[in-house]
Amino acid sequence: MVQDQILLNDWHVIARSQDLQPGTVLHKRLLGLDLVLWHNGEKVLAWQDLCPHRGARLSLGYVNKDTLICPYHGLAFNSEGKCMLIPANPDQSPPAQACVKTYQVQERYDLLWVCLGTPKQDIAPFSEWDDPGYRKIFCGPYHYHSSPLRALENFIDPAHFPIMHSGLFAHASRPELTHYELEFLPDGISFKCGLWELDFNSGNPHQAPLIFNTYDYRIFRPLVAYFKLGPGERRLNVFYTITPIDEDECVAQYWLMVNSAREVPVEIYLDIQNQVASQDIAIVESQQPRRLPLDLQAEVHLPSDRYSIAYRKWLKQQGVTFGTISSRQEARGNRQ
Repeated sequence: MVQDQILLNDWHVIARSQDLQPGTVLHKRLLGLDLVLWHNGEKVLAWQDLCPHRGARLSLGYVNKDTLICPYHGLAFNSEGKCMLIPANPDQSPPAQACVKTYQVQERYDLLWVCLGTPKQDIAPFSEWDDPGYRKIFCGPYHYHSSPLRALENFIDPAHFPIMHSGLFAHASRPELTHYELEFLPDGISFKCGLWELDFNSGNPHQAPLIFNTYDYRIFRPLVAYFKLGPGERRLNVFYTITPIDEDECVAQYWLMVNSAREVPVEIYLDIQNQVASQDIAIVESQQPRRLPLDLQAEVHLPSDRYSIAYRKWLKQQGVTFGTISSRQEARGNRQ
């Protein structure tokens, strides 16, 4: 079991709500632990994917009314995780220890969130979610074979936008990054920066002029971040989440909230986001070491890295260890 108490006691996106219909079963992995998600007809449940009898995966079983049936010997477990029936001995009461470990689940923003420990705070806020002035566009899931913290750091690194994503929403001809405020808050980090980006409201998105825009970032949790940009009709917000599958594997998914006044078709936004994600994945998966070094001496830093430096400092202060490397010597060893 993961020893990182910060991530263990946090809420993590495990699936979209639409992925789990009544009577269905899903296998998922979170923080190195195999989970079974199933819908009993009233709500979604998240358990350890392990039958206490002979260790078979319950996700290979099926739902029968309001019970989950083990695929091996047919043991039936109720919504509390207690065994209610042993088919080979139907008249015998199941032993008290025939119980499955259960975890807390919440549904928020059309996403399913799971906490493997004891939640210390609520799911991160997303104030624009109920605003009718936005169109909601779901992007992902995007799979990374890298540390979940590397993937999140990539999201909060605007300096790479005009270089790596030139022609998609920024451009290499104007790579300048303007810094504004950076603030450490009791529950995260807030910062603002400015850069040149393509103005899709001008007409053809492939021949859009460049305009200067400001990005307001907010890091709510180690693996949940957000930004908003643009006034008026240029408003666009992103609520970004990373699911930590293992220390070297994760999934990114996010809601792109676009001002309803924008006339750009949803398909264009999705095409751009898919291209951006493909480029991000290739670079992030190439980074060595895969896990994020928290020793600031382990890598070279530039003035444009002020936000990722703040993120690493904050993670270290929080006590996050899952998906990280703590020492420079360890980082060098992982590059070899």
